[in-house]
Amino acid sequence: MAISRSCSGDRSSHQAALFSRGGRHPRERGNVKVIYDLCAGTGAWSQPYQDAGYDVRRVESKDGQDVRLLQVPEGKVHGVLCAPPCTHFASSGARWWKEKGTGPLLEGLSVVDACLRFIMATEPTWWVLENPVGRLNKYLGKPVMYFNPCDYGDPYTKKTALWGRFTPPMKTPVEPTEGSKMHLLPPGPDRAMLRSKTPPGFARAFFKANP
Repeated sequence: MAISRSCSGDRSSHQAALFSRGGRHPRERGNVKVIYDLCAGTGAWSQPYQDAGYDVRRVESKDGQDVRLLQVPEGKVHGVLCAPPCTHFASSGARWWKEKGTGPLLEGLSVVDACLRFIMATEPTWWVLENPVGRLNKYLGKPVMYFNPCDYGDPYTKKTALWGRFTPPMKTPVEPTEGSKMHLLPPGPDRAMLRSKTPPGFARAFFKANP
């Protein structure tokens, strides 16, 4: 996610809470369930949880937060969403893998490892890590499942793998009338972020299956 994949409210104070005090939220709210969104990007994946009143804590490199420095928080973590950057893993960039060498791959794997380390340390009720189809399965093994956005009501394709311990969301398929629109996005500073944005239909379905 991602680092790829924002913090609502006062980002500077939230960042201080996450990284300087071991993750304690500045406004603890009793028994509200805590969700971490690692490599959060636009925050689209965790938005249904935030809308439902969960304590959502987003960690995003573009906000100056490095998931590799994230400390274990106090209290129970209910769920962890992870969307590490796919730049060095996705099959769409395979033609550049040899030219890039092992440095970028090691950089990408260090972010994945940090997400998994946080999960191991916090022992959430459920957790999930996503990445487009590529070579990450060589390091994480076989995914729990694959999906396309059109499986959950968004009419385009982008085959994505999910690893973790979670309940697979119920599919509501539609025709992919927009094709592989993410690959057709024009160049620009926001292209990578837009391509990695979690489809809203899938985000809602995942929330319903993993409350």
